[in-house]
Amino acid sequence: MKIGVLAVQGNFREHAAMLRRLGADVVEVRTPGHLDGLDGLVIPGGESTTFMRLMRLYGLDDAVRRFTGPVFGTCAGMIVLDREHLGLVDLAVERNAYGRQVASFEADLELEDEEEPLRGVFIRAPRVREVGPDAEVLAEYDGEPVLLRVGRFLVASFHPELTDDTRVHERFLELVREHASAGATA
Repeated sequence: MKIGVLAVQGNFREHAAMLRRLGADVVEVRTPGHLDGLDGLVIPGGESTTFMRLMRLYGLDDAVRRFTGPVFGTCAGMIVLDREHLGLVDLAVERNAYGRQVASFEADLELEDEEEPLRGVFIRAPRVREVGPDAEVLAEYDGEPVLLRVGRFLVASFHPELTDDTRVHERFLELVREHASAGATA
């Protein structure tokens, strides 16, 4: 599998390292042409305003809108994908909703269909304010969704790339496989 990681800003190196551990061929995406031939794309955490500014500057905003493969957005990546930014995921997200950098925290999350808790690293994390009807909540924190699947999109309020637990990235790669096999049978 060939997975792109948006590499204009943020935690792209950590995502790339985890995906490589899971056997993916990783491409750092810095221009629209880097999206060609990718099976999936990760938009990492970072600073959403900076992401949007750099994506517009490099023409990546429209290129990501045209990308038809599965996309995984974490923290700022979730914000970038929401209704108010790229408009690709039917979610309304509030930036820095859990507090500033000094209020960052870790918490154990119950992951759907898993016995062992998932450690969530929340750094200036966004909060999901509204969820569209097609969203599937995969994990919650204090009764609020923090990991969701919406069609070909997987989004997280936290940073799964900052732990050694690969389960969220494994779910993304499974989404990529599902998408590829659905395209093969279409």
